[in-house]
Amino acid sequence: MEPVEANAGAPVAPVGHQPVLLEEALTALVPRPGGRYLDGTFGGGGHTRAILRATAPDGLVLAIDADPEAIVRAEMLAAEPGVGARLRVVRGNFADLEPIARTAEAVPLDGVLLDLGVSSFQLDTPVRGFSFRGEGPLDMRFDPSRGSSAAELVATLDADALADLLWRYGEEPQSRRIARTIVRARESAPIRTTGQFAALVERAVGGRRGRDTHPATRSFQALRIAVNDELASLERALAGAVDVLAPGGRLVVISFHSLEDRIVKQFMARESAECLCPPGMPICTCGHRPRLARVTRKAIKASPAEQAANPRSRSAVLRVAARLPKPHTDEGAS
Repeated sequence: MEPVEANAGAPVAPVGHQPVLLEEALTALVPRPGGRYLDGTFGGGGHTRAILRATAPDGLVLAIDADPEAIVRAEMLAAEPGVGARLRVVRGNFADLEPIARTAEAVPLDGVLLDLGVSSFQLDTPVRGFSFRGEGPLDMRFDPSRGSSAAELVATLDADALADLLWRYGEEPQSRRIARTIVRARESAPIRTTGQFAALVERAVGGRRGRDTHPATRSFQALRIAVNDELASLERALAGAVDVLAPGGRLVVISFHSLEDRIVKQFMARESAECLCPPGMPICTCGHRPRLARVTRKAIKASPAEQAANPRSRSAVLRVAARLPKPHTDEGAS
């Protein structure tokens, strides 16, 4: 997909950065001049730039990211002519988007966009430790100043706990064999780099043997999710988004693997349901009131042209829901 042209305060995306499902996300978000929007994962800024362009001359975008390098890129964008106060930048986890939005006095919002997963900048920077394509420290933290690194997890978890992590977050079918190999190897020397970890996984599963993807792909995903507590953060972000959306406001989420997408799909289904009682109940006793209306029943995927131009988009799926008005009888509800 071509970068967004500089227009109305929205400069061109950085060279090499290709925001996934950009046109589809904008169509779903329905940005308008004067509207207020939140990009919960600024990353390379491609989606934020496009929202700024679509909401000119007076729309507001609140951009959040836990990665300090992404915050630098966001602040550079805010310094561009025509942007300025239209872009508010906050370093933080998108799990906290509700309190962040309230503190920024941006509530109610007309739209929330969550582009999940890891950015191209993180993958292409070996020192961040997100990829086995380049040798670097086994880190994987979105915010390098907080929490434990992947190397620390690999060094401290016992074989059962490590296997469970690889299975739960990576759906790795050979998780136990990999875990045993890792535990044996660390008895001889610490596992500190992406190359060491990838080589051990490859050894454990018997090499590539004609695989389309590297045998360590699932294990890297599992470690990254665990290090950043991504699934719990996503659940908090979804709940917070509903609380800060205006009636009719759109919640747009781009996921990159089945674990994320399952959470998003189930959340939107639950929040749009009229009743959550178990099947067979003669009458509804749950008292549930739907807060969302699903705009998309089926996930939206990248076009063949985008997939060819940007391989990262091949696994991306987009889901959309809209905030319903608060019922008149539900005065205390959010």
